[in-house]
Amino acid sequence: MLSPELLIQAYLSGSFPMADPDEDNQIFWHTPEQRGLIPLDDRFKVPKNLARLYRKGVFETSINRDFQAVIRQCAALRPGDTWISEEIIEAYCELNRIGLAHSFEVWKNDQLVGGLYGVALGKVFCGESMFHTVTDASKIALVFLVEFLREQKFELLDTQYLNPHLLQFGAYEVSQEFYMLQFNEILNRSLP
Repeated sequence: MLSPELLIQAYLSGSFPMADPDEDNQIFWHTPEQRGLIPLDDRFKVPKNLARLYRKGVFETSINRDFQAVIRQCAALRPGDTWISEEIIEAYCELNRIGLAHSFEVWKNDQLVGGLYGVALGKVFCGESMFHTVTDASKIALVFLVEFLREQKFELLDTQYLNPHLLQFGAYEVSQEFYMLQFNEILNRSLP
């Protein structure tokens, strides 16, 4: 059974859980050789059209307004073929209740249309998953997240794996070894 303590220990060792729907949702621990990161400095790129859309205020944004809805929407993206099992949902909801997991939501006409969630340890944010039901809503959530992390003086935004969607924002890869060096250095500086 996943517990907040087990999840935290996993993050501290550079791993994260994924359930395998083909293996009766058994939890497997992933430690990628290459780690995806999104820069929090001026290397973070926001396409002009998206920046305009973000500034227009077409969407409302919030933090932790409905964590469970966000993680369930992320799980619903690929019905029957998702790594976000009920056990993972329950464990991350518990992490949210104790203040370590957070959701960044995007709303339109009072409907949740996009969002993402992840885990904050010190000044490191480990992104887990994102979703959208309206075009660009997940991208708005990402811009909102980066803006928040910058304001709060976070130093590292981990995306676990790299994908084409994240490349447009300036995401890049580092070795797991380099990631852990950075992670531990930042954690040692940012935790009491």
